Amino acid sequence: MVRVAALITFLTCVLLSEAQHEDGFCAFYEECGRNPSVGGSLLPPIVPCLDYSPARSVSGEHYRKLKQVCPILDRGVGNTFACCSIKQLNSLEKSLVLSKAVLNRCPSCAENFAHLHCINTCSPNQTTTVKVSKVMNITSTTGKTKEAVVGYQAFISNTFAETAFGSCKNVRIPATGGFAIATMCGRYGAKLCTPQHWYDFQGDSSNGLAPLDIDFRLIKEGDTEGVPEGVTPYNGRALKCNETTPSGGEACSCQDCQESCPRMPQPPQPPGPFRLLGTDGFLVISIFLLCLLLLAFVLYLSVSCFVRSHKRKDEEKGKRKGKGKDQNSNDVTQRLVDPSEVTCADRNSLAAQAFLSCQFQHWGTIMATYPLTVLLLSAIVVAIFSAGLKSIELTTDPVELWSAPDSRARQEKEFHDSYFGPFFRTNQLILTAPGRKGHIYDSLIFGPQNFSGIMSKDLITELLELQARIQNISFWSEDLNRTASLKDVCFAPLNPTDPSSTDCAVNSLPQYFQNSLENINLKVNVTELGVTKEVDWRDHLIYCLGSPLSFKDITGLEMSCMADYGAPVFNFLAVGGYQNDEFTNAEALIMTFSLNNYPRNDPKFKVAMQWETEFLKIVQDYQKSPAANFTFAYMAERSLEDEINRTTAEDIPIFMISYAVIFVYIAVALGEYSSWKRILVDSKFLVGLGGILVVGCSVLASMGFYSWIGIPSSLVILQVVPFLVLAVGADNIFIFVLEYQRDVRRPREKREEQIGRVLGNVAPSMFLCSLSESVCFFLGALSTMPAVKSFALYAALAVLMDFVLQMTAFVALLSLDARRQDNNRCELFCCETVSTKRPNKPNEGFLLPFMRKYYAPVLLHRVTRIIVMLVFIFMLCASLFLMFNVTVGLDQELAMPKGSYMLDYFQYLYKYFEVGVPVYFVTKKGYNFTSLEGMNGVCSSVGCDQFSLTQKIQYATNYPELSYLAIPANSWVDDFIDWLNPGSKCCRLYAYGPNAGQFCPASEPAYKCIKKCMATPPDGVLRPSVEEFNRFLPDFLGNRPDLQCPKGGLGAYDTSVVTDQSGEVIGRSLKSSQSSQKILFCFRAVSFFFVFSASRFMAYHTPLTNSQEFTAALLMARELAHNITMGMRNIPGTSEDFEVFPYTVTNVFYEQYLTIVPEGLFNISLCLLPTFLVCCLLLGLDLRSGLLNLITIIMITVDTVGVMTLWGIDYNAVALINLVTAVGISVEFVSHMTRSFALSTKPSHVERAKEATANMGSAVFAGVAMTNLPGILVLAFAKAQLIQIFFFRLNLVITLLGMAHGLIFLPVLLSYFGPGVNKAVLLQMQQDKAKATKELEMRNNMRQVYDNMGYEGSEIKQEPDSNSTKPSQVIEKPLEEEKEGRIDRF
Repeated sequence: MVRVAALITFLTCVLLSEAQHEDGFCAFYEECGRNPSVGGSLLPPIVPCLDYSPARSVSGEHYRKLKQVCPILDRGVGNTFACCSIKQLNSLEKSLVLSKAVLNRCPSCAENFAHLHCINTCSPNQTTTVKVSKVMNITSTTGKTKEAVVGYQAFISNTFAETAFGSCKNVRIPATGGFAIATMCGRYGAKLCTPQHWYDFQGDSSNGLAPLDIDFRLIKEGDTEGVPEGVTPYNGRALKCNETTPSGGEACSCQDCQESCPRMPQPPQPPGPFRLLGTDGFLVISIFLLCLLLLAFVLYLSVSCFVRSHKRKDEEKGKRKGKGKDQNSNDVTQRLVDPSEVTCADRNSLAAQAFLSCQFQHWGTIMATYPLTVLLLSAIVVAIFSAGLKSIELTTDPVELWSAPDSRARQEKEFHDSYFGPFFRTNQLILTAPGRKGHIYDSLIFGPQNFSGIMSKDLITELLELQARIQNISFWSEDLNRTASLKDVCFAPLNPTDPSSTDCAVNSLPQYFQNSLENINLKVNVTELGVTKEVDWRDHLIYCLGSPLSFKDITGLEMSCMADYGAPVFNFLAVGGYQNDEFTNAEALIMTFSLNNYPRNDPKFKVAMQWETEFLKIVQDYQKSPAANFTFAYMAERSLEDEINRTTAEDIPIFMISYAVIFVYIAVALGEYSSWKRILVDSKFLVGLGGILVVGCSVLASMGFYSWIGIPSSLVILQVVPFLVLAVGADNIFIFVLEYQRDVRRPREKREEQIGRVLGNVAPSMFLCSLSESVCFFLGALSTMPAVKSFALYAALAVLMDFVLQMTAFVALLSLDARRQDNNRCELFCCETVSTKRPNKPNEGFLLPFMRKYYAPVLLHRVTRIIVMLVFIFMLCASLFLMFNVTVGLDQELAMPKGSYMLDYFQYLYKYFEVGVPVYFVTKKGYNFTSLEGMNGVCSSVGCDQFSLTQKIQYATNYPELSYLAIPANSWVDDFIDWLNPGSKCCRLYAYGPNAGQFCPASEPAYKCIKKCMATPPDGVLRPSVEEFNRFLPDFLGNRPDLQCPKGGLGAYDTSVVTDQSGEVIGRSLKSSQSSQKILFCFRAVSFFFVFSASRFMAYHTPLTNSQEFTAALLMARELAHNITMGMRNIPGTSEDFEVFPYTVTNVFYEQYLTIVPEGLFNISLCLLPTFLVCCLLLGLDLRSGLLNLITIIMITVDTVGVMTLWGIDYNAVALINLVTAVGISVEFVSHMTRSFALSTKPSHVERAKEATANMGSAVFAGVAMTNLPGILVLAFAKAQLIQIFFFRLNLVITLLGMAHGLIFLPVLLSYFGPGVNKAVLLQMQQDKAKATKELEMRNNMRQVYDNMGYEGSEIKQEPDSNSTKPSQVIEKPLEEEKEGRIDRF
């Protein structure tokens, strides 16, 4: 037998070598049977018989079939010759149908593809382009043995090959958005594919389509080396992709052919940084402003110095002329005020202060007189308000917190979710194996390939075991009253109604092997090009990572790449951390479990949450296992909410400690401590506790009231509002209590009257600040951001309630404490008394004398004042520059506590995911998709509008750095048209039987479904009529994709097209069920999952990693959608209100950053306005005081934003809330000082500033700064990054800057630019003093008259008492002191 075989081989070689190559002759003809060397082919590998003979003339049915399959060979009836039979034409047609399914989007490409195979198979001059290289004896079914051709060489000119390849290289597959050439170039993929690689793949019998081996030889023009004698490389005319076909086919679309694209202008670059004089424009402006302010200040100093020198000279002249003396030649220290000098503003200011002081004095006296009644009534009011807390609603949904209900993003989200449902719940692991060495695998089919350390069989097997453990999760569900498992809640795209465990969408690398260990271990020996090697799992993996849509690989293993649930697993969902499509060199494996996202009121929502809990347990146990070979990060859909709740619970003690520290400080700092023996009497522990309770009651009352009326609260309110009210309340408490301690009770004055008088002195200042802050926050409620709006409302009412309770309950508490202190009773042991009496002199404590003797004189020294002004001017200009460079946004990692496993997940996500989030272009009702113009305005295949919806998105992806779009959009319209194409097996009709005329799926035998849904169009541009569109669209959406018809819409589009009762398409979601990237934000996780086929309206963003990129991507997508909308409205039949909008699930979070800067300016401006107006009104239209007050608060705000830039604190909604709070706290630092200065009657600005700094500055320092700082410093130990950054850092900055501006800058500013002394006050003092003097003189005169009358009447002769005037002096002194004291205190 061996000799016979050798003889046959020898004779065959002789015959082949003697075969001639001449025109009109065939090398082979007719079919001989199946090729025994090819197994597992997609089509029967029927090979032709070796037959060197003249070409046959074709006629009749033979001619018609040839004209249909290979029109390029048609020479007319009677003149057409061919080297193929009808059977060969039928086989060729079947083969071309499968190939054209991915190429027919570009008619010229499909024509060129068929052109060459028609030449090789049927050309009448076959022997001039083909050389048979391998034959084999094949026995047919009839028992005859024939020589069959199982291999030949095809000689092609380079020109034809390159032109044909060029027409096909950019043709896309709508199902994936990738290139068709990637599936037709084997291991090289789209990027490395060349004409030679393309033809090599077509000629490889292991590709599943080629029935025999074809060795394509591409020959350059004029090159004869290696070309047999008589052979002429085929050099027919190949069509370019922008040319029409001879059969009338249109030129390819722009998306499939770059030559067809119109010349698009370069898109405008994003605006660059603002520049002036060749450098940073904001820096130039800041420097210019600095120079301008410094120049103005120096000019002011010069003018002031000049004016003072002249004034000093005038005073010296006046002294020489006797000025400055009264009528008795006594020196006067203050110039007498003439009533005509008093302005209307001065009189208004005096009247306002007198009215407020008088009213608060009466009020305070009443409150102090009936303390128990007041406390009872206050408690009742607070209880009534707080009762609303029983119906409090705490908002934790970040969408509800940060996105306004009427915002564009919220409306788009509601539209999308109402028609297409919410996104799926994602549970994901990203696994790495650091330290594992990789290897180079020399594949027989794909050549040498780098395999990273994680791409090893043992790790893939271990991953499969972990996946099986997770898939087998089961638990008892109270909601279902049975044992639940993954199939009860999983997303099953191809069997959503009754899924089994294998229907659940699980995406991982083992899915390329259908989760079968047997498939992973499968091996087979394959011979290629005379080399025999073993093919194993690595070859299959290489193929599937490049061709995930394949139902059968080309490796000889003949395994499918599809997942066990029927959908593909795209490479970016299986592996990560690769470069240049070197998938096998990836650094990470990805495993994703997708669950249905049920509404929270659905019982299955709890089941899904339970499953995720079990998922986390398994993953965490596996992570702790020493046997685990992976280092990985993981997350569940519930992880964000769980971690935030855990952090909140863990940080509650931190907040409690913070408030405890503040309470201890207040209790200690309010005490007088005049003697160790009286320390238990003079302490103010209970008063401090009462002050804290007042703050707490005001917050509870505010929350209760808004709960009554249905305004929800939030965690931000619970954390910020108490801090704010405590800062405001503690300041007022300190001012009131310290003023009482520094005051001395007047003769015959009751304790209650003293408290009322003290309250009359300080309450107007407290009222000024509280009213300013309350109005500020009420105006802040005009914000469109829900979290800011609710915070402003809660804060406004809380501040107002705090003031009301301080004027009532706290006054009553102080009255009770003063009664106890007057009785020398101990604070905590009320029955115990001490013998040491309370000193009569006022207790100034330590801070007031220090500030009066040391701090104020040093601060207001001539040199110090200049230095302070220069430093703060520089700070303002520097902060202004920094403010323009503050980062806007909030990265989602900051929502997690330090040490959270979610931080590792975010790190892995950004490092290993290679594709960005999908963006969905959704159309609203009003567009006619059934019309010819309507379809052309959306699609991107041949015959479509060059500026259609998908084409415009394609143009945008050409500039990913500007558009943030990486992968062009896909369209269900394109897939529907391709599905209707009669060249495919997708849309057919039953020819007979009970279903005759109805849709016949591709899985049915061909003889049952002879009729096509549509006829072949003469121009190659297929478009259904309105009736055909409406008839076949449901069939398309319900057709399950398979090998014979990969265009079926079930699973890809069945939930993405919504029609109304009339059949009009209302909208389409570009939603797919798998995702390139998992995106999470703040308190909730969202996911994307891309199923079998992507909608053509879905594009992919470039990888987005921070808030700035997400915001920029949103802005560019909206600009693109607006451009598309305007273009589609011009199509006939489109409604004027038709709209296309981009939808990404993160839009509701990042939309705020498009407007947060103007929103912040608006809110802060609204807060600043009442501080100016209230200050002016309550100081009697004192515009200068109001303006200085406003300037200082603005400087604090600007400096705060500047320090935010330096300390890495981003500007966002949380920061905006804190900035609004900063305005409120700044009022406390500033307004008390401004009012104290305005009402001072000291002769000079510097002396008035010293008095205000000493008296009011000490109270502000003790009440605001020292109250806030200890509590803020405790927050540094919080675990939550949000608390550390936006509550510790930012509040520390606000407090320190407020203290610096209020206690350093403002006194200096007032000493330079503060208002003059109120002449109405001076006039009143002058008149009161004159009246007091006149009354004293009258009393003295009356005393003398009475003395003289008594002397004369009694005729008593005795010396007058030399001390007779003492009683009058005793009377006179208290009267004078009372007058002056009243004015001074006022």
